[in-house]
Amino acid sequence: MPPPIPPGWKAILKPETQKPYYQKLAGFLEAERAAHTVFPPKAEVFSALALTPYRQANVLILGQDPYHDDNQAHGLAFSVRPGVPPPPSLLNIFKELKSDVGFRIPNNGDLAPWARQGVLLLNAVLTVRAHAPNSHKNRGWEQFTDAVIRALGDRAEPVVFVLWGGDARKKVKLLDTQRHAVIASAHPSPLSARSGFFGSRPFSRANAALHAFGHPEIDWQLPDD
Repeated sequence: MPPPIPPGWKAILKPETQKPYYQKLAGFLEAERAAHTVFPPKAEVFSALALTPYRQANVLILGQDPYHDDNQAHGLAFSVRPGVPPPPSLLNIFKELKSDVGFRIPNNGDLAPWARQGVLLLNAVLTVRAHAPNSHKNRGWEQFTDAVIRALGDRAEPVVFVLWGGDARKKVKLLDTQRHAVIASAHPSPLSARSGFFGSRPFSRANAALHAFGHPEIDWQLPDD
């Protein structure tokens, strides 16, 4: 079973957990954890929701599935635990931050400080079998995370949606683009970063949108650990 929905999202997402697809997903995850190593650890599957409650989420950055190598994934899209070298996509995010907002690249890739400021770091798929990317794709997580995206889109307060890559950009159909800000570009992975991610300035654009909405801007600078 997945862990309980964090309190800041429980009332919003409880109906999803009672649907047949979620029960099927829960059974799949139980079997996967019995037979294989699954990332992130069970207690951290909903870390993004725990650190960024529904009412505090002013920005959403959407990833695909968790990092699949040892000790990397901890429940936040693009983030790794302190002490773990940042993977290539995260290094490219840091490079864009440096050119966009004068970011100083830290000695770690832990993005939890963003999450605590209201940046929901959500992956479309919340678990993965160790060393097998996309191994939990099309098992039900996408329906669940679409419900998270829709819930933010239905909120009275506007949200900044940051959508990197083709799969993420498809989620725009879930949103009222007249009320919310959508910042879309290529994915930061080495395969596509030079095809539209570098130079897209998503971080300064997100803060400009937050300012226009009357929300606090994000301090993107991450501390050294």
